[in-house]
Order: sequence, then structure tokens, then C-alpha cells
Amino acid sequence: MGKYYIVDSSILPEVLDKVIEARMLLLNGEVKQVSEAVKKVGISRGTYYKYKDYVFLPDKDLHARKAVISLMLHHDKGILSEVLQILSNVNANILTINQNIPIHNWASVVISFDISDMKYTIEDLMEMLTNCRGVNHPQLLSIE
Repeated sequence: MGKYYIVDSSILPEVLDKVIEARMLLLNGEVKQVSEAVKKVGISRGTYYKYKDYVFLPDKDLHARKAVISLMLHHDKGILSEVLQILSNVNANILTINQNIPIHNWASVVISFDISDMKYTIEDLMEMLTNCRGVNHPQLLSIE
């Protein structure tokens, strides 16, 4: 594993900024091919490929923490709303919700959310979900 440093970009060669700029052009769809991106920013393809996997901008959400849970929800009106209300009450910021169609009156749901500002522990949250009407098998799938 390599060593990582946080350095002021003013001491680095300008080409590194251009590699990041080319990558962003590709990621946001402004250009379709590497050759277009490097031409637009003024570097060679070789330079792009040499550095593309080694230079990055810091993540704006560096302090954000995320969790993913799965639950089985009974197919009754308002159950998902109650789960979302619990997440709101503990100050979790919901990122995604994936729900499958109910089979035998139970639907599988996976929710990802930001836990950076949560007022309770993840264990407390899981206990609240366990005690929620119509919720079965709440599981913490991952946390970062």
C-alpha cells in the first residue's frame, strides 16, 4: 500500500490538476473519450494514463458516515412511513431506499443513510426498528 500525503497543489506540477480536470470531464459526460478530454485540457494521453489512478481531489463528504440496513416490512399501509419517521427522529439522513414488491404480504427493503449527525447509536436505532409495528428482521448490512 502506498503512502498518502495532503499537499498544497501550488507545489505540484500543473499537469496533475489537468489530469483531474480530464477525469471530471469524462465523469460528468462533457466528453465521451479520453482523447477528447486530454485534448481539451492540454495534456497527452500518456500523461493522463500515468497519473489518473494516483491523483484525486479530497472528498467533500470526508466526515460523512454511512450505514445500510435491510428489513422485511409487512404489507400494511403506513409501515414504511413509520420506519422513515424513526430514521428522521434519530437524525439519520436517508440516501437511498430500495423496496421489492410484497410476496406473501412481506416486502424486502434496503435503506442507506448518513449517520454523521445521528442522535442515537446504531444499536439504539436497530432496537427501535425491531420494536416498530410491521417490521421484521432488521439487519445492519454495512457501516463506514
